[in-house]
Amino acid sequence: MSEPSPEAPHQLWQSGAVPTPPRVPQRPHTILRHGDVRSDPYYWLMDRDDHEVLAHLREENAYLAEALAPLKPLENELFEEIKKRIEETDISVPVLRGAWWYFERTREGLDYAISCRVASAPGDFTPPVIDANSTLPDEQIILDENVEAEGHDFLSVGVLMVSPDDQWVAVGTDFEGNERHHVTVRPLAGQTPISDELDDVYYGFAWASDSRHFFYTRVDNAMRPWQLWRHELGTPSSADVLVYQEDDAQFNVSVGRSRDEAVIVIHVGSSSTTELHFIDAARPTDEFTLLEARRQGIEYGVEHFIDASATAWWLKVTNEDATDFRLLARRTHDEPWTELVGERPGNRLDGVDAFKSFLALSERHEGCSAVRLVPILEGDDPFGTNLLARSYLVEGDASPSTVALSANATYDTAQIRVLITSLVTPRLVADVVVASGEVLVRKQQQVLGGYDQSHYVTGRLWVIASDGVKVPVSLVASRDLVELDEHGELRAKAPAPLLLYGYGSYEISIDPAFSSLRLSLLDRGVIFAIAHVRGGGEMGRSWYEMGKLAQKPTTFSDFVRVARELVARGWTTPEHLAARGGSAGGLLMGAAMNLAPDLFRCVVAEVPFVDALTTMLDETLPLTIGEWEEWGNPEASSSAYRTMKSYSPYDNVRATNDDGSVRTYPHLFAAGGLNDSRVGFWEPAKWVLKLRDVNPANVAYLKTELGAGHGGPSGRYDAWRDEAQVLAFIVDQITN
Repeated sequence: MSEPSPEAPHQLWQSGAVPTPPRVPQRPHTILRHGDVRSDPYYWLMDRDDHEVLAHLREENAYLAEALAPLKPLENELFEEIKKRIEETDISVPVLRGAWWYFERTREGLDYAISCRVASAPGDFTPPVIDANSTLPDEQIILDENVEAEGHDFLSVGVLMVSPDDQWVAVGTDFEGNERHHVTVRPLAGQTPISDELDDVYYGFAWASDSRHFFYTRVDNAMRPWQLWRHELGTPSSADVLVYQEDDAQFNVSVGRSRDEAVIVIHVGSSSTTELHFIDAARPTDEFTLLEARRQGIEYGVEHFIDASATAWWLKVTNEDATDFRLLARRTHDEPWTELVGERPGNRLDGVDAFKSFLALSERHEGCSAVRLVPILEGDDPFGTNLLARSYLVEGDASPSTVALSANATYDTAQIRVLITSLVTPRLVADVVVASGEVLVRKQQQVLGGYDQSHYVTGRLWVIASDGVKVPVSLVASRDLVELDEHGELRAKAPAPLLLYGYGSYEISIDPAFSSLRLSLLDRGVIFAIAHVRGGGEMGRSWYEMGKLAQKPTTFSDFVRVARELVARGWTTPEHLAARGGSAGGLLMGAAMNLAPDLFRCVVAEVPFVDALTTMLDETLPLTIGEWEEWGNPEASSSAYRTMKSYSPYDNVRATNDDGSVRTYPHLFAAGGLNDSRVGFWEPAKWVLKLRDVNPANVAYLKTELGAGHGGPSGRYDAWRDEAQVLAFIVDQITN
């Protein structure tokens, strides 16, 4: 592999003329906190209604297109590879709910899914076999998103809920990407349509048992879901009833209905504290009852369970007296709790799903997502003693692997649906017969054109962080690039191009999963790795706590340490190492670039949270107040302010290194969304400009989706085209 020039991308500059990056005027803006003065010359870019701001974003998009024009043939090649591997006309595995099997169709040439259903036979738990290319005689379309999207550049369906009597469907559509939905209620059984319409509806939604009332959430000006409303069919939205309002800006409100359909639950939670309220789903106009009052630092989630003798139970997963959570139960809402599963340090208990004859525990097992099944006993004590001794894990065929619950809408069933995947295992949907453990494969992702799993190798490396903690790294590569050492551990035969992915926030785990899109990298000799850095949840709750608040810099040092170790062990070289992350993972990318600008050839940062300090100082922005428990409150705390300032990527862009030499940053591809309500579009826009300011040799591109939000383009073909462009950038940077 030839060594690239540090001054310019490989092919991009070989065509001759170099396009000139866009510029905008600097307008000094002073930010004073805790005796510290910061000057932000691009603060004015936050105004999305300013025509000059919008013009600049368009110029940046044009600059990106011109600069990457030499890569268009490669982008087109990658796009065709992506498309050819995917079954464009396909069907999901039907899910049983009540008297119907629900499924989704996708059709070649159409961007969006078509939601359908067919009637089920009583007592039949075997999904019907449905031809992807033809419809069934009694098949009913619930929603064709392609029809909904006509005349719009963007579509997201945030609410799609069929009523308990199967007569109505509530549909919430977002055409801007701002996550505020317009809800309509549509007939499914040939009845007369109704004119019910609601605006500014968020994601939480639950039908009452009478199929006449439903509950939904609304957000405040900071995009915090804070209100729960009740609507009655056939009445105007102006008559809706506000049933709950949360005035503490650190708490969010959501709503759901239990799988046994007996109760509706309001979930009120911050990132560290929970409070739940409930009502009988058959009595929607009753007052909600408080289950347990909030106590700072105590989190809990519940399931409602009715045993064979018709006794109602609450099941609770909580961190009270258990860092990695434990499972409790009680018969009524005011009895003492009994422990069913105690804490198992390092094995985080994520949740419990209750069915009539068994429980499903979602947990972390040896750093991976796992599902544990527990049969229910007959008699007065359905849980019995030593519950774990009767349980078993559903396992994948590779290590590391991911096993997670899939769609399970039926309460009275002897089977549970799971998703099994790994970095080499195409996604497999299976029903597990709980009593026997038999795995009934319902569908495995097909990779068109042929895919031989034996041509690829996956494994896990462990990297010692600066404080001695072992950080897991999941990895996949073409078999001809790796071998086993004398200890049976995976190692590289020679340095190769490598893409390192990271996130590391909110206790979110980036579990290993298959992607047919990734094959375009692997088949070009690129190794793919995930650094499971602290701040995520891969290794239990303590893994998260070691990478938040004052310890947040640990997330960034872990990532840099992993990258350096991959170089030291001969997996790659800095000239052939790329890094990628989005949202809070984009913050990770920016921090890593500042910590080790010479370690990466290029970086992809999507909707990156890179102006972290300024955002966390502005409580009028969406999500800021609720995020203080994750990052700290720099407004109230000088120590939190100093910590955030020490790593906020925008604040730490530098022109020189410690030795006084000129600093050159990795080549950057940054992406944002004009309608993003989670990470402001201005954050990557300002960052790119500052990188160019400190050194004109820095190569930094900005792409802004002008009609989308945090998730990027909504149509699948547009999303594939976007991915092809990013992959072309990465391939060009690290494989030449």
